[in-house]
Parts: sequence; structure tokens; C-alpha cells
Amino acid sequence: MSKARGNLVEGVVTFVVGLGLWLFTDDVEAPVVTLTKAGIVMMCVGGLLIASGLWQAARGRN
Repeated sequence: MSKARGNLVEGVVTFVVGLGLWLFTDDVEAPVVTLTKAGIVMMCVGGLLIASGLWQAARGRN
């Protein structure tokens, strides 16, 4: 698997997990972090990984 494809897959999985946290953990209380905010951060990181994978695929890097 190329680096670009790996970043795309990892980004999509991270984004989907973050979306799940953001949508379904409103009433869950965690002692250290708010899970909805953690979901937003994960969606941002996933979006960056997706953008990185698309950029690498467009540039033809492995």
C-alpha cells in the first residue's frame, strides 16, 4: 500500500470515529476530556490526513 493510500484510509477512519464521538456522546461524562470536543479534534486530524493523502496521490509520491 502506498503512503498516499495509507494516509487516505487512516484519515477516513479517524474522521468517522471522530464523527461518531461528536454525534453520540453528548450525555457521556468523562473525567478529563469532553468526548464531543475530542470528536471534533479527531475529525480535524482526519481531514488533514485525507488532504495529505490526496496531495501525495496528486503529486505521485509513494
